[in-house]
Amino acid sequence: MADISSHPIPRHVAIIMDGNGRWAAARGLPRVAGHREGAKAVRRAIEAAISSGVHYLTLFAFSSENWARPAEEVADLTFLMKHYLRSELKELHEQGVRLLVIGERERFGPVLAAELEAAETKTAENDRLVLVMALSYGGRADIVNAARKAMEAGIPPEELTEQKFARLLSTDGIPDPDLLIRTSGERRISNFLLWQLAYAELLFSPVLWPDFGAADFAASLEDYATRERRFGARPV
Repeated sequence: MADISSHPIPRHVAIIMDGNGRWAAARGLPRVAGHREGAKAVRRAIEAAISSGVHYLTLFAFSSENWARPAEEVADLTFLMKHYLRSELKELHEQGVRLLVIGERERFGPVLAAELEAAETKTAENDRLVLVMALSYGGRADIVNAARKAMEAGIPPEELTEQKFARLLSTDGIPDPDLLIRTSGERRISNFLLWQLAYAELLFSPVLWPDFGAADFAASLEDYATRERRFGARPV
């Protein structure tokens, strides 16, 4: 693995974890096997983020559109999320990881929703890495919900700035991603953090998510280090 210690490190990395199903299909396995291997890749990504000095890691674990998948697959994904939370929370806490959840957690039922809230409370004081899990999340719904909050708060249209609007999003208090990684070779953002990704650097990796490891994470950060971030401005 290349030494990236001297490179500019993104403060916030977001990942669309794609390719579990194709990984399983290529091996003649059921889709749930790909999701299980994908859970192992989550652990590797967290470890890589910590070791590289990334402070925020957001993972697109379950989109609002994923509810349209077959009921058996949704049940498998929900079970894996429960299992992962129960088996990994102690270690995450010991590693100084703070867990935050964005999205409609209540759609997973009261038991998992309560466990997610308890995990957030347990890890609230940790500051080594903030792990943001996007569960039943959709970027358009996030923006619509923020607009509703603005109207309910009675904010006059002429007083609604981008800064005020951003504070109404589910990511309030979380800096916008510097780098978005999508695995599996797909080149779209699939309704993920539509507002927040306005000036993020985008990287599309051909690696399927279950195969994504520390070396791939480091390569993504190396690529990021070569980018010139202008935020819409021209170089002087």
